[in-house]
Amino acid sequence: MKRHIKYLILLTVVLFSSCIGEEEYDNSPQGNFDALWTIIDEKYCFLDYKGINWDSIYTVYQKKLTPTMSDENLFEVLGDMLDELKDGHVNLYSSSDVARYWNWYEDYPRNFNEAIVEKYLGTDYRIAGGAKYTILDDNVGYIYYESFSNPIGNGNLNEILQYMAICDGIIIDVRNNGGGNLSNSSTLASRFTNEKVLTGYIRHKTGKGHSDFSDPEPIYLEPSKQIRWQKKVVVLTNRHAYSATNDFVNSMRYLPLVTTVGDQTGGGSGMPFSSELPNGWSVRYSASPHFDAEMNQIEFGIDPDVTVNMEKNDEDKGIDTIIETARKLIKN
Repeated sequence: MKRHIKYLILLTVVLFSSCIGEEEYDNSPQGNFDALWTIIDEKYCFLDYKGINWDSIYTVYQKKLTPTMSDENLFEVLGDMLDELKDGHVNLYSSSDVARYWNWYEDYPRNFNEAIVEKYLGTDYRIAGGAKYTILDDNVGYIYYESFSNPIGNGNLNEILQYMAICDGIIIDVRNNGGGNLSNSSTLASRFTNEKVLTGYIRHKTGKGHSDFSDPEPIYLEPSKQIRWQKKVVVLTNRHAYSATNDFVNSMRYLPLVTTVGDQTGGGSGMPFSSELPNGWSVRYSASPHFDAEMNQIEFGIDPDVTVNMEKNDEDKGIDTIIETARKLIKN
């Protein structure tokens, strides 16, 4: 948790200082358009990495403005412009709507069926913090964590791991987990390592240029001082595993007893920040890029160790192909 507090403080200082002397824009369609375009131009962290010609995009979308256009039409133009970033961490918020980009997962197989997951959990599963958990009939522990926005504390994890001490291994299912609090990600991951492990790096914007970044700062996963798991672990992923879940999967894949199974994660490696337009609308955008331990970008997702898709024949029978693959890996 301390590492993320440190990064948030640094990020706040860097971005706040970059606002000093910033040009002011009037509350008109053109003024709000220019303010949004400039915020992304100066603060968004993936323009160069994604090969986006932001100047060209200005020309394309500026032509769609009219001085008397309605707020609804302006919101549509600005939202469409932000879609060019292809980033699930980018949103425009008004009092009536939220512009968002969802194609990052909609073009992939779903690889998740909530009704089937409920079947595996049964009716007498346990709940601790944000985790639902049970022991399957082959003595494999199963944990479903649907959102890192749901807190999970050390007391919760102690109870879960003590309960599963008899198991041959644990499945941690983070499919369809859209992210949340990074501290919950590291708190959970810390239960599966006995050593301090380098899991990645982070950089911060230091200027208005697209390539103005600080030197990479290392990110380490520290082992928990409480109960730690010493047997096999399989982490289940799909394309809807995003943001803090992407961070969790990235950390777990560096641990020796962990195997990731399923589909490529959704990515979302940029730490988000928010700014405001003259009309009061808020824009969220990726501000500080995370990398893996080899300094590779993970914005577009992380491939699993074992790629498995849900099979329709299994799904029709109420069987989760990905869970069944994980069970076999643990038992072998």
